[in-house]
Amino acid sequence: MTDLTDLTALGGPISAVEDRSRRRISVPFGGIEPLFALVDVTVIVGAGVIGGALYQLALNGVLGDVGVHAGLGLVASLAYVLAAHCFGLYRLDELLVQEHHDGRVWTSWSVAVLVLAVTLFLFKSGAEVSRGSIVSLFVLGGAGLVLSRRVARHRLRSALMAGAIRGRRAVVIGTSGELAQFAPHDLLVKFGLDEVGRVALPRSEAAGLRSGALNAHTEAVLNRVRETGAENIVLALSWSHPEDIELLLKRMRVVPLPISLLPDRAVSTVLCRQASLLQRSYLVELQRAPLTAVERGAKRLLDVAVAATALVLLAPLLVVAAIAVKLESKGPVIFRQRRHGFNGQSFEIYKLRTMTVLEDGAAVVQATEKDPRVTRVGRFLRASSIDELPQLLNVLQGHMSMVGPRPHALVHDYEYGRMIANYAFRHHVKPGITGWAQVHGYRGGTPRLELMERRITFDLWYIDNWSLLLDIVIIVRTFFELIRPRNAY
Repeated sequence: MTDLTDLTALGGPISAVEDRSRRRISVPFGGIEPLFALVDVTVIVGAGVIGGALYQLALNGVLGDVGVHAGLGLVASLAYVLAAHCFGLYRLDELLVQEHHDGRVWTSWSVAVLVLAVTLFLFKSGAEVSRGSIVSLFVLGGAGLVLSRRVARHRLRSALMAGAIRGRRAVVIGTSGELAQFAPHDLLVKFGLDEVGRVALPRSEAAGLRSGALNAHTEAVLNRVRETGAENIVLALSWSHPEDIELLLKRMRVVPLPISLLPDRAVSTVLCRQASLLQRSYLVELQRAPLTAVERGAKRLLDVAVAATALVLLAPLLVVAAIAVKLESKGPVIFRQRRHGFNGQSFEIYKLRTMTVLEDGAAVVQATEKDPRVTRVGRFLRASSIDELPQLLNVLQGHMSMVGPRPHALVHDYEYGRMIANYAFRHHVKPGITGWAQVHGYRGGTPRLELMERRITFDLWYIDNWSLLLDIVIIVRTFFELIRPRNAY
């Protein structure tokens, strides 16, 4: 193989079957375990109520205390869920197989009932609960769990065939030999990955991955990763060639997505021969996402709250500034320019126009001190950063954050990306209206390369040390920084 080949024809037309399956109601892979745990809890509590009621009805002619029977079922169900989780009974691949399944269900259920008996003994409640109720719970609960598993297995297989189980969207990249052992179905069942793209890499058995060929195709691969909306990048490479893994990881690190390594053929063979009943499949995490889902959610809440409040409070100032821009010179009030945002995706940034030119192309010249292109009103707006206020709309649209690395013109990104190591790491988070570099005085133009290098150092420190408190501190410090118009012209 001499060229990079996309084995799944990413970006091609979607078939009618695929389109229908995508429109179906789907269950996320991560929701399968809690869903089936909830089903098991329902079965056991129901068995406790029915078993206890029938026993008391047969013995005494009354139903007895239904609340007590439900409580017994609830305690037993919690113990069972923990035991079943430890035995791996909620993993999708385990739910789909039948071998040794019923035995492990009964083993987990026996442990749960034993825990229930010990609990009753410790709380000295054994005299209040008949042994017949416990036996009825054990028999009905065990039978119900086995039966529900068999029904679940049938339903899961149908759901898989219908495409109703949704994993984490992943692009799989590797050599042809290693890719061949993992079909899309295997990736979903074993690892919870929904394959949205597969790329085979050029590799010589003697020389390994060819750096030159990778360099020529890296940008195309990264574009495909962005186009598919992937949530993960998964590598399928031989573990006996660590240099291949490191080379590809280095190329992919510019993407702010978790990167994992699949077990190769040799490791997979060993894993399949595990003596333990709990045969597990492993993914090796090579790179984590810069922010977790919870952290991204918290940061987004802060962005929306601050941006919406600031937009309401500063609306009169924004209107006055817009009128001043319109009265002084011809041209649009709002200046739009393409910038790179999160994951290198481009968006249009909004600013109040401060110049007589509207540059957005292959040549964008940074403003300098006493730049003749800057209007009189524009000079004041730039010094006070009032021209940045329309970017509050970018924040509400989700293209930007209140705090993050300042976005640069596309041409400057390409230029500095070639000259400064790790420059592309700035795109691991959303760009911001203000940032850690700006509150340290690095705002405005960067006429010398060393100034940009210092700004990048601050940006990367922010990404590596992000916290919600740090964002709040930067927002507060920004107000004081605006009073000192350093390097703003």
